[in-house]
Amino acid sequence: MSRYTGPSWKISRRLGISLSGTGKELARRPYAPGQHGPNSRNKLSEYGMQLAEKQKLRHTYGMNERQFKNLFVAASKIKEGKHGANFMILLERRLDNVVYRLGLATTRRQARQLVNHGHITVDGKRVDIPSFRVEVGQVIGVREKSKNVPVIKEAVEATVARPSFVTFDAEKLEGSLNRLPERDEINQEINEALVVEFYNKQL
Repeated sequence: MSRYTGPSWKISRRLGISLSGTGKELARRPYAPGQHGPNSRNKLSEYGMQLAEKQKLRHTYGMNERQFKNLFVAASKIKEGKHGANFMILLERRLDNVVYRLGLATTRRQARQLVNHGHITVDGKRVDIPSFRVEVGQVIGVREKSKNVPVIKEAVEATVARPSFVTFDAEKLEGSLNRLPERDEINQEINEALVVEFYNKQL
């Protein structure tokens, strides 16, 4: 299954979660898209709830189904901690997500484009793979030739706060993952237990 590239606002409204992180999608029309609009009454089954939660998480990080499932399996091989929490932490360690968390991009989709286009470095070396898994202490920066890219400068100027598990130097346009995030620091609107239940039935 390929990655969804259509209107993110429509997906946000269908899933009831802001994929842009701004909340504008739900503030404008806080109901699912479609001809029935706010009058639609869809009572989800247990499976439907699990699927919806999985889709929320997958679309939040902008991944295709194969990548998402493979990372879920990788999380199952981590011996310490809970499967769901480990999965969430692996999602946070993706390079495109760390770029977003550092404030070098305003959305994860924009961060993925910056990585794809070769604007981002890891420990001084260009990396153009959004799924690259960042290790604690690795330095994520912007290529010298890319430091004047408008979207990067605008994103850094617009960022007012960053999570405590990352550090950032606005002068150098570089930062790092200083520790692994705690579960309660990331995506608290997601119930990862439902995602685990969904895949446990599939695998």
